[in-house]
Amino acid sequence: MAGDDSGAPDVAGLQRRLAEFARARDWGQYHTPKNLVTAIGVEAAELAEIFQWLTPEQSARVMDEEESAHRVRDEVADVLAYLLQFCEVLGVDPLAALSDKIDRNEIRFPVT
Repeated sequence: MAGDDSGAPDVAGLQRRLAEFARARDWGQYHTPKNLVTAIGVEAAELAEIFQWLTPEQSARVMDEEESAHRVRDEVADVLAYLLQFCEVLGVDPLAALSDKIDRNEIRFPVT
């Protein structure tokens, strides 16, 4: 698995793995920007569903129970996988996009 010295996977390596996975199954035909952004929304809604009826206190403890923690990790993975595939298809560097957005927000929302 691609990664830095810590052994953690890197974004480019994960994007390659996702692309290879889809290519091996001939799923590329379905990985249009429209379909991928729709999938992001669906998976984000599935993540939100876990928290839908929890109190703020319960939501803060959702990772304490293995069953709910597993569901959260799976939905986070689904959202991220589709987001990375979306970025790959459109040629967006997600880390550069985030860095640029933080830069703009620091200017837009200065510390007072």
